[in-house]
Amino acid sequence: MLLERLQIEYPIIQSGMGGGIATPELAAAVSRAGALGSIGIQPVRRFARDLRLARDLARGRPIAANLLVPFASSAHVDACIDARVSAVVLFFGYRRDFVARLRAAGIFVLHQVGTPAQAQRALLEGADALIAQGLEAGGHLLGVEPAAQVLRRLLDLSDGKPVLIAGGVTNASDVRAAIDAGAAGVLAGSRFLLTEESNAHPAYRRRLLGAQRTLVTRLFGVGWRARHRVVPNLATERWAPSGSDPWWVAALQRASVILQKLPAGDGPQRLVRLQRLWLPLFTPVSPSREMDEDFCEIAPLYAGEGVRRVTRVLPAAEAVADLARGL
Repeated sequence: MLLERLQIEYPIIQSGMGGGIATPELAAAVSRAGALGSIGIQPVRRFARDLRLARDLARGRPIAANLLVPFASSAHVDACIDARVSAVVLFFGYRRDFVARLRAAGIFVLHQVGTPAQAQRALLEGADALIAQGLEAGGHLLGVEPAAQVLRRLLDLSDGKPVLIAGGVTNASDVRAAIDAGAAGVLAGSRFLLTEESNAHPAYRRRLLGAQRTLVTRLFGVGWRARHRVVPNLATERWAPSGSDPWWVAALQRASVILQKLPAGDGPQRLVRLQRLWLPLFTPVSPSREMDEDFCEIAPLYAGEGVRRVTRVLPAAEAVADLARGL
């Protein structure tokens, strides 16, 4: 059902990594290879531009969009509809009106969740499919238990709707395990961040390829309240050396939540230039190619636990082919 509805060959979705990390070139290359490429949320004009470019580069193949609900606006939904995306992944919140508008436009709506309670609300609001995020996932975290466990819980309440899995999916064996466990497909982030077409800074990629561990923190949360899984850097070593956050991190997140009222991504982006190792105003903006290499020490190096199984940067089409061998 999922393959037919989305017109893809493989039940593999590339995570829509925001801030321009998931480029139109990446999304299009993934889709041309038979999976589903995605564009992450950005300020509206850039978001709309990247969606259109991805559609053009995909040569008739489907493209998806990822909307972080706290930052998303009706204009983002307009952009998805205008670009005729095939699917939208909602994450970290609920907007019944968004779901209704997207579905009325013929767009397949997936909702990424971390618990059964979140899944039940997403289904009540009309989601066509669920993505079960496990604790292993990189980036922003709703997951509180291993992906395989939350998948089992969500399959019991999905009423036949597809349930995909996110968290720790980096190779063919991971895909095989997910399908064997009952998942309709997989969402992969770190594997596609480490591709030639992503906009991740080369130093960011090198840090991920050499990573020995990841940790969960809220340190990079100015303007964004999520827990996040990252590879350690100087910022985490200085401000969260024991692996637990200082008391003031949660207070800073609460105080800076007003930044979510600015256009998607604008609030944190405006604070990037203020970031210093000695001044812990760390935003959720990850290092892109346009930034200085030193930024990798004071920015979130998002990565899932499975990143340790990724050994090299590949063209996106090869990454899709590698994952698809697990099907």
